Amino acid sequence: MWNGLFDPSIWQLILITLALTHVTIISVTVYLHRHSAHRALDLHPAVAHFFRFWLWLTTATVTKEWTAIHRKHHARCETPEDPHSPVYFGIGKVLREGAELYRAEAANQETLDRYGAGTPDDWLERNVYTRHTYVGIYLMLAINLLSFGAIGITVWAVQMLWIPVFAAGVINGLGHYWGYRNFESKDASRNISPIGLLIGGEELHNNHHTYPNSAKLSVRRFEFDAGWFWIRVLETLRLAKVNKVPPRPVIAADKTVLDLDTLRALMANRFQVMARYRKEVITPVFRDEKQRACDATRDLFTRARKLLHRDDTLITEHHRARLERLTAENETLATIYQHRLRLQEIWSRTSRNSAEMLEALKQWCHEAEQSGIRALQEFAAKLRAYTVPPAAPVSA
Repeated sequence: MWNGLFDPSIWQLILITLALTHVTIISVTVYLHRHSAHRALDLHPAVAHFFRFWLWLTTATVTKEWTAIHRKHHARCETPEDPHSPVYFGIGKVLREGAELYRAEAANQETLDRYGAGTPDDWLERNVYTRHTYVGIYLMLAINLLSFGAIGITVWAVQMLWIPVFAAGVINGLGHYWGYRNFESKDASRNISPIGLLIGGEELHNNHHTYPNSAKLSVRRFEFDAGWFWIRVLETLRLAKVNKVPPRPVIAADKTVLDLDTLRALMANRFQVMARYRKEVITPVFRDEKQRACDATRDLFTRARKLLHRDDTLITEHHRARLERLTAENETLATIYQHRLRLQEIWSRTSRNSAEMLEALKQWCHEAEQSGIRALQEFAAKLRAYTVPPAAPVSA
């Protein structure tokens, strides 16, 4: 019994441990995150209960607590009310004490009442999973000891640390501190790819904050979402139903007129549109202007590069002064920066009616085409080709 019932080799034990932790992270990302917190997909009751049971065994997580805390994170992101924002608490605290921040918020009954709606409330949840939270992890310890012998304690320790380290620390911490951004969302979220096999696609955090209700977190070819892979497997087996994924722009090459379809398509794909603006306008124009700049101002260009496309709410006063200096000294950069702000404003002014928004869009395109900046002119011309996808055929 010292070696347990299975007596695996060291390499077998490593593979078993990785497989067990992978099931845990998939339970978090597919069940807790995408299904429970955001309703991005529906799971078959048997699958949902398996994930709930597995999380009880391996993390002592209560579905209502996790769901409520995550929903509050989105609702109060990067504010003092955010349960685990490194912008507010500091990256060190979130990395070291992410699990403690989670437990502190889980004790806040107001958070549970306000953000925990729609979570399981059956007999098992009330009398086993919530009432006896830590029984599951001790049962997991007993199973590991019986299966692998004394080394099972190490397997259990890795299982217990996996979510606090990678979810509470890496995702909640580094996911709002370090990495790249596909979209300029109004929070500090970032993608920290490529470690998708370790944390199930959750490293694509900027994508998620841009499209929080999407079941798929990857948006670019090189991004791998392990959670989405398993969702597609479950969908194929008819054990899951995807409710929403990121929108895909529809471009009609022969469309040259700005109309309501253009406006609707741009609003639906506004994050991709602004990402394209950064790639097709800001980046090439900035590069050309920097090459023409004198040595005295080239350092300013380097330090202010990202500010031209950063969301206004994330710019500090120090950086704002730097941005204002750059745009004051370079009329071309000032023009593309102001056009970015005005384009965002068109769909952020929800008080306007469609006719007013369309007129604002036409005026924006007209001024962009008259700007004399080639990249801006070409971008404005491309906007005219956006259209809504054709309606799905109605079954007889």
